[in-house]
Amino acid sequence: MDALQEEMRLENITDRPAAGAGVDYVRLRAGVDNGNIPSLLLCLFQMTGDAKWLEAPFAPKRGKGLDDNDSAGLPDDLQQLIRDAAYEAIVAWLNGLDFALPRPTNAQLAHILSVAMVEDVPDEYGDVIAATMRLEGEVSVPRPERPLSAIVIGAGVSGICAAIKLADMGVECRIFEKNTQFGGTWWENRYPGCGVDTPNLTYTFSFRGADWSKYFPLRDEISSYLVETAAEYGLNDRVSFETTVQKAEWMEGESRWKVTITDKNGRVEHHYADLVFSAVGILNMPLVPNIPGLDGFAGRVVHTSDWPEDLDVTGKRVAVVGNGASAMQVVPAIAGSVSELTIFARSKQWAAPFPQFRKVVPDGVRYLLQTVPLYRAWYEQRLSWTFNDRVHGTLFRDPDWNHPERAVNAINDGHREYFTRYVMEELGDRQDLLPHVLPDYPPFAKRMLLDNGWYRTLRRENVRLIPDRLSEIRGEQLIAGNGESVSADVLILATGFQAANVLGSYDVVGRGGRVLRDFWDGDNAAAYLGTVVPGFPNFFILLGPNVGAGHGGSMIRSIENQTHYALRIVEEMVRQGASAVEVREQVYDDYLNKVDAAHEKLVWTHPGTENWYRNARGRIVAITPWRNDAFWRMTRNAHPAEFIFTDNRAPAREGEKAAANG
Repeated sequence: MDALQEEMRLENITDRPAAGAGVDYVRLRAGVDNGNIPSLLLCLFQMTGDAKWLEAPFAPKRGKGLDDNDSAGLPDDLQQLIRDAAYEAIVAWLNGLDFALPRPTNAQLAHILSVAMVEDVPDEYGDVIAATMRLEGEVSVPRPERPLSAIVIGAGVSGICAAIKLADMGVECRIFEKNTQFGGTWWENRYPGCGVDTPNLTYTFSFRGADWSKYFPLRDEISSYLVETAAEYGLNDRVSFETTVQKAEWMEGESRWKVTITDKNGRVEHHYADLVFSAVGILNMPLVPNIPGLDGFAGRVVHTSDWPEDLDVTGKRVAVVGNGASAMQVVPAIAGSVSELTIFARSKQWAAPFPQFRKVVPDGVRYLLQTVPLYRAWYEQRLSWTFNDRVHGTLFRDPDWNHPERAVNAINDGHREYFTRYVMEELGDRQDLLPHVLPDYPPFAKRMLLDNGWYRTLRRENVRLIPDRLSEIRGEQLIAGNGESVSADVLILATGFQAANVLGSYDVVGRGGRVLRDFWDGDNAAAYLGTVVPGFPNFFILLGPNVGAGHGGSMIRSIENQTHYALRIVEEMVRQGASAVEVREQVYDDYLNKVDAAHEKLVWTHPGTENWYRNARGRIVAITPWRNDAFWRMTRNAHPAEFIFTDNRAPAREGEKAAANG
């Protein structure tokens, strides 16, 4: 962000640039001329109050797939009329003219988004539109009347969010992070091609915007954003890096947690706090397959989550195990520089067209996004609907559908036909690959990937796809389950993470000695609203069980919802005059049953496939069955009847280290 844009960082949709900042009308005009027509139409309607902009001939035509539909499918002359009118309305607003409709009703918000998307957006969706556009005004953060301390375990997206919001509430906290910097998965994952598959504006904290250079940022830009956010909010003074948490134990007689850590010098210390926020996520423990001979591989073995800075694959014979999200990014990124590239792919993946792959945001559009918060807000709402909840209603299993082996309903079957045509087109003259890459299960039964050039890469002469697992390694020889073999200098494990092993990196012991790992029976994790577990007072899990969105959604929005909910629980604890709060076991059980029942109706429990959402017994533990706006509603308030409040406070013993002072 340049100096002018930094000065003009605007949060509310009605905020104008500061009088002294000035406006570059040349850049602004360029932004409007290259901006998204549907978003400009929504700005025009709200700025002028003229409903004609939502009607024929200006109303958008439906776009294709995940494309931004920048032209709205309109002819050039109508597009120009819209751009001219939008520029005129924006200039008038910049010069003091107020919006004609500063606060549409929530039902109106849903309706006008429906017009922009050319499909029905449910009326109730207007609630979350209003909230994310900040039309409800700033939410005051009450501070507890008595001092509270917190320990935050992990300094990735979840940990940053929790620490900032705890500070807003006046809670002193200490962050423990195993790595040397903020960022979590975005600090650890630095393999070639690493980037986000969520649009930039939805992958941004609601409380701190960013001037993204790409529509889908790559790893370095995301990592920098997280590090800068932490620094801006003073988290560098609250974090201990290169520190591993070994155990968190509830001290019943003192109503607080004892957290055992090992610091960077190998010293073991105990720290104490009223609250613990577990922010380690579910994608932090690499999954390394058990391949006979792996330890004896003659070359170099790397997991995508631990890419060495000194690794240069140029001219090397490289083999990749896996064809999921990380493989689909790293393979196209290195294929042009290696001498040979072999992919061991025992399963098949659906991948959607990705027209914005590495697409740069034009300078004028970046300026428009920074200068006109209303445009930014509506553009974000369109992205949120497209990539989050648009597809959710099409993923339910229709018991009367005649072809459950290939799709879960008629619309899902239409998706299958669309994606099949796309794969065939991308393969071109290599239709011999089709049986090896085209899934035989319904679209979305596994995470829908975005095509970074995967199918075109498979057509390269130096790329070989082996449609089977890597079953054995003998020196530099890699042998597949079907008997095919290849020699390699570098072996890349793009095998993902132990997603079902929630909180598996440290021990958690709650009330009465309840061990979380045992309570969950290993990999059968669950939590009420993904956040709290009975028997573990004042313990909050961020990005916990059944929180990720399999149908699409911003991880950051889910984390913010959970953080909001956790702090409402803490507020209620203080209001009750208690020192401890935990969810009732019956509430937990009822929610677990509700989640499981909802999943049974959805595509990812389809019997014809496996996915990383499930644990060893087949239960979905990683993702939510809910639409994003539904989860937003669930996490607005903490209902006292759902919790047990107790008070068993005791003064800290001399010499013990409080979390507040580390």
